[in-house]
Amino acid sequence: MRLSVLSQLPKVSEFPADVFRLENGLTVIHQYISATPVAVVDVWVRAGAIREPNEWSGMAHFLEHMIFKGTDQVLPGVFDQIVENRGGVTNAATSHDYAHFFITTAVPYLADTLPYLAELLLNASIPADEFSRERDVVLEEIRQAQDNPDWLGFQALMESVYECHPYGRPVLGTEMHLLNHSPEEMRSFHSCHYQPENMTVVIVGGVDRESALDMVEQSFQQFATRSDCRQLATKIATPLREIRRQELCLPSIKQARLMMAWAGPGVEELRSGYGLDLISALLGDGRSSRLVKQLREEEQLVSNVSSSFSLQQESSLFTISAWLEPQYLQIVEGLICSSLAELHSSPMSEAELKRSKRLLCNDYAFSTESPGQLAGLYGYYNTIAEAEIAVTYPQQIQGFQALDLQQLAQQYLSPERYAVTILKPND
Repeated sequence: MRLSVLSQLPKVSEFPADVFRLENGLTVIHQYISATPVAVVDVWVRAGAIREPNEWSGMAHFLEHMIFKGTDQVLPGVFDQIVENRGGVTNAATSHDYAHFFITTAVPYLADTLPYLAELLLNASIPADEFSRERDVVLEEIRQAQDNPDWLGFQALMESVYECHPYGRPVLGTEMHLLNHSPEEMRSFHSCHYQPENMTVVIVGGVDRESALDMVEQSFQQFATRSDCRQLATKIATPLREIRRQELCLPSIKQARLMMAWAGPGVEELRSGYGLDLISALLGDGRSSRLVKQLREEEQLVSNVSSSFSLQQESSLFTISAWLEPQYLQIVEGLICSSLAELHSSPMSEAELKRSKRLLCNDYAFSTESPGQLAGLYGYYNTIAEAEIAVTYPQQIQGFQALDLQQLAQQYLSPERYAVTILKPND
């Protein structure tokens, strides 16, 4: 091991992977799994939509597309051809907090494919002709999203919760913003954010540590010359001090949608976020959850109801959604608020607590079975916080008591302060 080039960070007890920091600031996470012939490389970048100035809305996602349009050394389509000809798959995704790019391939072919992914990420040329063509593709994605009533409703809900904070903007951007983007602006965004200190390279599977580190060290060297980042206006999510209500009438739906949301803590209060995850399971996960049992199974007021908690770096999101006939909207919203008020006034039963813990711990186990799932888990947590806490989830969940969750409900889930978006059929 060339310790002059690589330093291994202290290993947290029970964390199954090794974490290294290269001299240039790049983080490398590696886990060897001898039983699999598969290798996954997943590169995570702190270059999501929250890094965009308002006028560059949609830039992070558009850049995800343009990364695959080649460099001066790799023509468009060559990377996909190399990966697919070796039986592998590749894809990418962008969210508010990150962009990430991955390859899944047989172990012997990782050395053939990883250098090409690194070349695309580090040296994207963003050619003007490809920029214009790919902008049409992204514009079509935006139009398709706007034809989806559930996307429209959720986006309206996000705007209501987060107002001027970047979480309130669509990751896709808008047609107006995309038409104003230029290749020069995108190159600036790329060279500012696609730098080693913003990247985590995760390799999980049947490739040994020395080989993995050698491949990363050789491939991730020549980063683009750093540009100055556009200054971002400091934005914080405005606390919900009332009920923020909006209604949309859409001709494309047969049933109404009721969508309610509360802003939760960011990663700096991670344990509180895990507690809200438990409350979400209590309310809307499975037939015996409180809202499903009452609203769907017993009173048959909704065709579907669910609850969700989404962890985000700066401010997380707790939602309750229902599909129902329009005449039941008011009564269902009232019953949901009554259920939250009950959580405020009395702790959940021990049986409910055990069930919710079991559901979440089982879900965690099921989501960490494959190399791809593990690589995504480590990369995600290292991007918004640090990788080692990824494996503490079950232990954290098991540590909650009913009184802890009652206090979290009182703190974050007010029946008098929330955002609600209602979608109604346009008769």
